Amino acid sequence: MEGLRPNSRPGRHRSDGQVRIPEVDPLFGSGIRMTAGWAQHDGAGADLGFWTLLSRLPRLMRISFGLAWQAGHLLLPVAVTAKLLAGAATGAVLLATNAVLVLLLSGPPTLERLTQALPVLLGVAVAGVARSVLSSMGDAVNGKLAPRIDRAATVRLLERAVRVELVIIKNAEFRNLMSAAARGALSARMVTTYAIALVEALTGLVAAAGVLTVLHPLLMPLMVVVTVPSAWGAVRMARARFVSMKRWTELQRQLETLSELLIGSSPAEEVRAHRAGGFLLHHYQRLARLSEAEQARLAGLEARTNLMSDGVAGLARLAMYGVLGALLTSGAVPLAVAGTVIIAIRTGTGHLTALVSAVNDLYEQGLFVQDWKQACDRAEQEAIRGGTIKLDQPPDQIFARNLWFTYPNNEQPSLAGIDMTVRRGEIVALVGENGSGKTTLAKLLTGLYMPQRGAVWWDGRTTAELDRATLFDHVALVAQDFVHWPFTARVNVTIGRSTRRPDAAALRESAAFGRADEVVDRLDAGWETLLAPEFLGGTMLSGGQWQRIGLARAHYRNASVVIFDEPTAALDPRAELEVFDRVGDLAKGGRAVILVTHRLASVRRADRIYVLDRGRVIEHGTHDALMALNGRYAELYSLQAKQHQDSVPSS
Repeated sequence: MEGLRPNSRPGRHRSDGQVRIPEVDPLFGSGIRMTAGWAQHDGAGADLGFWTLLSRLPRLMRISFGLAWQAGHLLLPVAVTAKLLAGAATGAVLLATNAVLVLLLSGPPTLERLTQALPVLLGVAVAGVARSVLSSMGDAVNGKLAPRIDRAATVRLLERAVRVELVIIKNAEFRNLMSAAARGALSARMVTTYAIALVEALTGLVAAAGVLTVLHPLLMPLMVVVTVPSAWGAVRMARARFVSMKRWTELQRQLETLSELLIGSSPAEEVRAHRAGGFLLHHYQRLARLSEAEQARLAGLEARTNLMSDGVAGLARLAMYGVLGALLTSGAVPLAVAGTVIIAIRTGTGHLTALVSAVNDLYEQGLFVQDWKQACDRAEQEAIRGGTIKLDQPPDQIFARNLWFTYPNNEQPSLAGIDMTVRRGEIVALVGENGSGKTTLAKLLTGLYMPQRGAVWWDGRTTAELDRATLFDHVALVAQDFVHWPFTARVNVTIGRSTRRPDAAALRESAAFGRADEVVDRLDAGWETLLAPEFLGGTMLSGGQWQRIGLARAHYRNASVVIFDEPTAALDPRAELEVFDRVGDLAKGGRAVILVTHRLASVRRADRIYVLDRGRVIEHGTHDALMALNGRYAELYSLQAKQHQDSVPSS
């Protein structure tokens, strides 16, 4: 942060009164200071002047108001109109008050004069009630509109995000943008709420100023003189709160991280075994003291600012009373008008303070809404593109020719010049060391990624020509890091084909295929057991148990092309061999199986094995042919065989 030095001591204060927060923290280094994602605009308003903020608001409000109109149609103009009328009613109240004072102060109080004032008093009451009713109506309509804006913004973002190309959705820069957009979807309702509040504050301020101008031309400058100190105090404290909130938020993220490490289940074993609890607590207390000091500093600054602004405002009021006295003495204004002036200035000051607060809040939340709009537009641009040819039947053959692929922001290609073929009823294994391109190639073969050069052909049509939605209908995926859905065991399997009605017979068959039935039989509620330990009644599964659920899910999908990407990483050798026996059964049933693995003992029965190294196929053939070649595959296989002799089946 600006002005903070790396060697600052925790808890000390700088000469300007700000708490020194070290740039280089003993635990977090440069600290948890988000420059992108949901926190990138925290305290952004602190860097700009009030009038600069005001000038930038229309552009930010257009986005939110457009969304509010789509979400609620007439609700937005109704809410704005109600607040406009509520603000305008301030003027009516002041004029009616002035009329009452004129009647009451025009002479000695008598029953006749009071009787004459009753209709005007009734007018004051009616105007006041109308102002309250209109303001409450605006709040009520906005309360109905706000959740609709939430839903509309979030749904629009999710609709576009779910259609984004896989390679883009995994990009770090895009993930940061989506994180900020998720915050922006929530901020859209806040922008609308603040904007509606601003309408009432601005209208009320203008109404108060207009009434004073009507009463006497010199009264308007009096209001400016009296309200300027309060406005200065409000603007200064708004800036200070933004700056303090930014510092406090950074500290709070660090405190929340330490708290989670102290009470979380994942680090619990090491915290205890390594006796790290005291160390973490020490740093928690250190950071908590910094947070306390920052909050104390803000409270002190607020007290000093209020004292200064109130003092100057008091002097301004004395000057105002002097001017009013002179005007009264000269007969320029009657006593009733003087009373109205005091009420109008107090009312105007309140509206001005509300205006300053609304402008600051509007600007910061508007930046998040701008991120939301940017993310929606970017997601639309990066949506999955494909041809119009529908794939109505399983492919007999998939082949790649001169396939090249490079990830965004990378210079070196992940795949270079790949040629390969996968036929229906075959098991094709992709093997190689980590980073060799196995998983990337599998995703290109099934249309999850699109090549930059070359093409993948499904029965004479490239993946670029095919309607990729219908292409995906023929693909099932079992990945090492497949999704652990926080749903019931039944849904975790049947979500493999969520577009069809659940099939009890198919569920039993799939569970038996993956040995997931053995897992479900041990669950208290069977198929209705919630597989989410973070929720009440949820159950935790081991890695191996989840792997069986994943295998059952892929089988239930009943797709013609199945990718197994390290599917047995969490299984013991005996279970692994059984799974690969069943993988062979899938191929015999007419499916094309693409097996991605580094455990070479499991690929002996593959019809073809492709050995990848740094994005290129360096060997391919059957197990026996590759062993006879005595190249890289034979070397890796022999090394693994020595380490896992008990798991290697006999030839």
